[in-house]
Amino acid sequence: MSVTGSISAISLGATLYMPCLRDDLFSALIGVRRIPGLRSAVLCLEDSVLERDLQLALTHLAALLRTMAAREPSPADPLIFIRPRSAAMLDHILCMPGVEHIDGFVIPKAHADTMPAYLALPLHDRHRLMPTLETREACDPQSMRRFRDQLLAVQDRILALRIGGNDLLQAMGLRRASHRTAYEGPLGNIIANLVAGFAPWGFALSAPVMERFADAALLREEVALDIEHGLLTKTAIHPAQIGVIQAALAVPADQAEEARMMLAEDSPAVFAREGVMCEPATHRGWAGRLLERAEMFGIADPLPLRA
Repeated sequence: MSVTGSISAISLGATLYMPCLRDDLFSALIGVRRIPGLRSAVLCLEDSVLERDLQLALTHLAALLRTMAAREPSPADPLIFIRPRSAAMLDHILCMPGVEHIDGFVIPKAHADTMPAYLALPLHDRHRLMPTLETREACDPQSMRRFRDQLLAVQDRILALRIGGNDLLQAMGLRRASHRTAYEGPLGNIIANLVAGFAPWGFALSAPVMERFADAALLREEVALDIEHGLLTKTAIHPAQIGVIQAALAVPADQAEEARMMLAEDSPAVFAREGVMCEPATHRGWAGRLLERAEMFGIADPLPLRA
C-alpha cells in the first residue's frame, strides 16, 4: 500500500466537521465564502446525517467532487477528508469522479475487527486515513494493542488517530460537563492511555471536540492540555472554534528559543536555562515538533489559563 505526498498531522490545525447535507460545500471550503482560517475539514456522512437524508448528502458530495475535478488545485486549499458510514459506502465513494482530489478518509468506529474491510479497498495513492477511536474497544488496552499492531503494517497510510470523545463517553452512559475540560473527567484517563499506547510507536493523535463552542477561554485551556498530552491537532464543530484553536497552537517565544538551543549543532549534552535542565538527547523530539508547530501557527506569548 504505497502513499504519495507528505502531510504532517500538525498541519491539520483545527479540523472542522461539516455534514454533507450542506449545499454550499464548495463555497465554504474553497469558494468565495470560504471559512476564514480553515486548514482542514471532514465532510461527514455518518452521525451528523440521518438515514433518510443520506442520498441527498451523497448527491452534495458528488457535486463537490465534480467541481473540484474541474479546477486547478491551489496551495491555499484546505485538506479535505470524507467520513463515510461504512466500508461499503467508502467503496461507493471511491467510484465517484473526482475522488482522487480528496486527501483521505476518516474511518468511523475503528478497531482491529472493523479496519481490515477499509484497508482492502482500492484507495488512491494520495489518500491518507484517520481512524477514529470512539468505541468501547478504545477503553481496553489489549484491544488497542492489537489495533496498533495492525496499523503498524500500513503506518505510512495513517495520518492521525482521531479520539472521539463524545462517543467514548456515550459508551459509558456519560456526557461531559460543559464547564470543564475533557481532562477533568473520565475522558482524561482514556486520552492519556491512548497517547501512551500509540504515540511512542510514531502515531499522531487528534484531540476530541469541545461541545461548548461559545466558551473561548475554556477552549484555550483545553488546547493547552491537549498540547501537554502531545495532541497537536483538534476537532472543531463550529467555525468560531478554528481561530481560537489555531491561536492556542502558536508557540511561546521562550519555548521556541529553548527548542532552537537544543537542536543547535554546538549544543552541550546538558545545559540549564532559567533554572530548568535541558538535555537534547531526551528533548530533541519535543524540540523538533515544537518548531514545526511554530512554523505552522507562529510565535505567541503564553496564553493565561482560566482562573
